[in-house]
Amino acid sequence: MSATPFASLEDLSFPVAVVVSDADGVLDSSGEIHETFRWASVTKLLAGMATLVAVERGMVSLDDPAGPEGSTVRHLLAHASGLPFEDGAVLQSPGRRRVYSNLGIEALGDYVSEQVGGDFDVWIEETVLHPLAMSTVFVDGSPAHAATGSAADLAILSRECLAPTLIGEELFSEATSAVYPELAGVLPGFGRQDPNSWGLGFEIRGEKSPHWTGSRNSPETFGHFGQSGSFLWVDPRAGIATAFLGAQSFSSWAADLWPRLSDDILAAHAR
Repeated sequence: MSATPFASLEDLSFPVAVVVSDADGVLDSSGEIHETFRWASVTKLLAGMATLVAVERGMVSLDDPAGPEGSTVRHLLAHASGLPFEDGAVLQSPGRRRVYSNLGIEALGDYVSEQVGGDFDVWIEETVLHPLAMSTVFVDGSPAHAATGSAADLAILSRECLAPTLIGEELFSEATSAVYPELAGVLPGFGRQDPNSWGLGFEIRGEKSPHWTGSRNSPETFGHFGQSGSFLWVDPRAGIATAFLGAQSFSSWAADLWPRLSDDILAAHAR
């Protein structure tokens, strides 16, 4: 094992920031953790949490019709509505296949906005960013991919996921467990997965292979990665979470590095 879990970052030619946490605080970090980076699809975690707060408060139901005909809030959160990635016609009826969809998260944002009586980006700010004091984070545009912010603030979200305060234990457990667990589909960047496990806004690791987390990550690990070169994973079995932001877009460097980095972090810090 490397003397530091961050040894694998030494050959990178661009800035990255990494924060490892447990429920009580930061365990380890590397890079400019207070610098602002693009989050890309890690933004979906903010959209999901803000939606779950609306569910917890009784303003939205997971079974509310939303999106294409036959779809619900639950389908949209779980990428099971049948909507395509970004534009075009509905691909199939809801609940038949896991189709990763920015369009679905945007439809979700429109629906929640109607129910809470205000813009969805303002709702995210009021229900997630302000309560957690994530002061560097800004969502300007799509709730599927438009956030920017620091790794230090993304790590705050990771600790919220280890010890939730914004929503109750029952709803959070449902959100971080597989929804429509039998569904297959393509995990962007890593190919077809059967099953392609997803919760309510959170990707679930399950038994996926290949995957962007490490071989040491438990099947219960949940989180998200983004095409900006970003990820957040939370391993509830290990009690460890890692936030990673980078200045170079996702490609083969990330698919190779992230699993090794994740394994090194867990080897160094898992209890």
